[in-house]
Amino acid sequence: MSEDSAKTTHFGFQTVAEEDKAGMVHGVFTRVASKYDLMNDLMSGGVHRLWKDAMMDWLAPRPGQKLLDVAGGTGDISFRFLKRAPTAQATVLDMTESMLVEGRHRAEAEQMADSLDWVVGDAMALPFADNSFDVYTISFGIRNVTRIPDALAEAYRVLRPGGRLMVLEFSRIPNDGLQWAYDRYSFNVIPVMGQIVANDRDSYQYLVESIRKFPDQESFATLIRQAGFGQVKYRNLTLGIAALHSGWKL
Repeated sequence: MSEDSAKTTHFGFQTVAEEDKAGMVHGVFTRVASKYDLMNDLMSGGVHRLWKDAMMDWLAPRPGQKLLDVAGGTGDISFRFLKRAPTAQATVLDMTESMLVEGRHRAEAEQMADSLDWVVGDAMALPFADNSFDVYTISFGIRNVTRIPDALAEAYRVLRPGGRLMVLEFSRIPNDGLQWAYDRYSFNVIPVMGQIVANDRDSYQYLVESIRKFPDQESFATLIRQAGFGQVKYRNLTLGIAALHSGWKL
């Protein structure tokens, strides 16, 4: 057995070979693609839209910027970015083509077609030259990456000097009682909702478990600094259910 094949990682609460995780994640998002946006609204009561708007408020898109939205799926972040900076350019990259197909079918995609590119690719091996983008975003995607430090290193590589990284991801509530209550909702309601709406309990069970395996706010900020980014900061959203992390390529 080679050294690479012996390496393991987590897929939710399962331990799996690193080489298998990307395919398993791809399977999850292929199965849920057609119901992805609806399920986001149902699971969060629509609050994910407020989180994404908060992301844009802090990001403050500017005309002419080039955005790379990794794990961009159905285009939510890119659409918001382009609405605030209509002369910007956005590239949506995702490993799951069916997610990109769903994004292209959205009304915003047709309206913004001249400003949008859709690319199938891997966050750990981006198909772009060094120093290509002004902004790199990843929203609810980095916890699904097999090796998070590799994805952050790639983000640093493709950003221009002065470029900005922003990550929106589920995180930890810094209150044990509230975290306990949120866990009860997550484990008891979300998989059942996935079964009813998307006919796929297992994918949403994975989603809940993957959130619990993701580093807390400070630990993730440390990973961003280790990738080379400066001025790393984070903001909690809705008590810390989600968090925004920001860093700059200085």
